[in-house]
Amino acid sequence: MKKLICIALAACTVTAGFTLTACGKAETRANKYDILASYDSETRTLSGTVNFTYYNDTGNEIGDLKFNLYGNAFRQDAKFKPVSQSYTDSAYYAGASYGSMSVESVENCAGWNVGGEDENILTVTLLTPVYPEENVSITIGYTLSLAQVNHRTGVTQNTVNLGNFYPILCAYTNEGFRECNYYYCGDPFMSECSDYKVTLDLPTQYTAATSGKAGKESTAGGRKKCTYTLEKARDFAMVLSDKFNVETRTVGNTEVKYYYYSDTNPKANISAAAESVEYFSNTFGGYVYPTLSVVQTGFCYGGMEYPALTMISDKLDSDGSVYTIVHENAHQWWYAMVGSDQLNCAWQDEGLAEYSSLMFFENHPTYAFTRTGIVGSATKAYRAYFSVYNQIFGQTNTTMNRHLSEYESEYEYSNIAYNKGLIMFDMLRQSIGDEKFTSALKEYFNDNVYSIASCENLYASFLKQGDLEGFFTSFVDGKIVI
Repeated sequence: MKKLICIALAACTVTAGFTLTACGKAETRANKYDILASYDSETRTLSGTVNFTYYNDTGNEIGDLKFNLYGNAFRQDAKFKPVSQSYTDSAYYAGASYGSMSVESVENCAGWNVGGEDENILTVTLLTPVYPEENVSITIGYTLSLAQVNHRTGVTQNTVNLGNFYPILCAYTNEGFRECNYYYCGDPFMSECSDYKVTLDLPTQYTAATSGKAGKESTAGGRKKCTYTLEKARDFAMVLSDKFNVETRTVGNTEVKYYYYSDTNPKANISAAAESVEYFSNTFGGYVYPTLSVVQTGFCYGGMEYPALTMISDKLDSDGSVYTIVHENAHQWWYAMVGSDQLNCAWQDEGLAEYSSLMFFENHPTYAFTRTGIVGSATKAYRAYFSVYNQIFGQTNTTMNRHLSEYESEYEYSNIAYNKGLIMFDMLRQSIGDEKFTSALKEYFNDNVYSIASCENLYASFLKQGDLEGFFTSFVDGKIVI
C-alpha cells in the first residue's frame, strides 16, 4: 500500500507479535474458493456464498478451520479501528458510517462460531479431522454490509470497493492459523495462494474491475451475472462503478486495464501501468496472472495492492498517480506472487516495492522521478522523523522487524517500512553492484513465488552474493546511523 502521509503521532494499539515459518504452495494442490456474491446498491450490502475446499498440506491433523472476517473491522464498536484519527475526515466523506460481515450459516461442519479479539475470526469445527494430503469442503453463507468510506472495503462517492469482501482462510504458520486484527498501520493481511472462481450478480449499469479473468456473462431483469477465475492468488478483489471508462494495453500474455472516471490524461497512466509490468517481468521474473486491473477509486491513502488488481486514489495529481501505479504494480511481485509476513516485517514488501519503483523510474527517464531524487527524499524524510521522535520521546526506535501494533503512528510506520527499507536496498545495491543485486532479486522471486517468504529467505538470496549478514543485522536491528 502507498500512503499519503501527514505528520501525525497517533498511537497504534499494542498486542503481542508472532513468528512465522514460511509456507508455500508452489508445488502442491491449492485451496479453492467458489464464491457467489450479489450486490444490492440500495442497501449497500453484498450477499455471498463461499463453497470452500481446503487441502491440508500442513503435515498436521486439522480439526478446525479459521477464517478472517475483515469486514467486521468497520463495525461501530470495533476494537481495532480501520482508520486512524489522522485520516478520518478524508475516509468518512459523509460522516460516521459503519459496516459488518455477518456469517449466516456454515454447512458440512460440526459447529461454528465467530470470535477472535474483535469478532474477526470465524472458527469452523469439521465433522471429522482432515489429515495431511486430504481435503474437505464446507459452505459459508454471509452478508457484507458496507460503510460509506474511502477505504479498501466500502462505498465511495463514485465506486464500491470490495477488497477483503469474503471470509478468507487464515494463513497457517508454525503456531497454527494466524488470526489477523485490522490495524490501521500497514496492511494487516496474511493468506496463502488459492484458486478462485467468483460469480458476481450486480445491476447492469455497473462495470466490475476484478482480479480475475472474465468468463461467462448473462443478463436478466436489470441485473447481470459475470464469472471470473484466478489461480494461485492469495486474495481476490473487485471495484464496481457505473462511471468507469477503460483503457487497455497488452503486455506479453497479460491484458492490462486502467479503469477511471476522473482523469484528464489516462494515456499516461495506462502507459505507466503497462511499462511497469513489462519492466518488472523482465527484471525479476514473469508476471503470472492473465489480467491486471489498475483502478481509480475513492481511497484515503495513495493506493492498495491485491493480486491482479490495484486501487489508485482519485485524489492524486498526475505525477502522484504515475508513482502510485508503479509502486502498487511492484507489489504484484512483492506481496501477490511472493508473499511475506506483513504483520511483523512490513519493510520486506513495502521497502522492496519502493525500491523496485526506483529501479523502474531510473530505467524510464521520461518520467519525473530519478534515483537521486527518490533516495534523497526518503533520506530527508527519515532523518526528520528520527529528529522529531528523539525530541518527543528522548529516543527513536529504528528496528525494522516489529509487529504493526508496535508502531506509535502511521508516520513512524511509513518511515521505517518505506523510507528506511528503500535506503537499505539502495545501500545494499551500492555495496554489491547492480548485477549481483538484480541477480539476488531474481533468485528471491524464483525461489519463493506463490509462497509466504520469511526475512531469512530474502537474506539468503543476497548472502550468496557476499558476506552481508552484518549489513542486514545493522539495518534490521536499528544499529545503523543514516
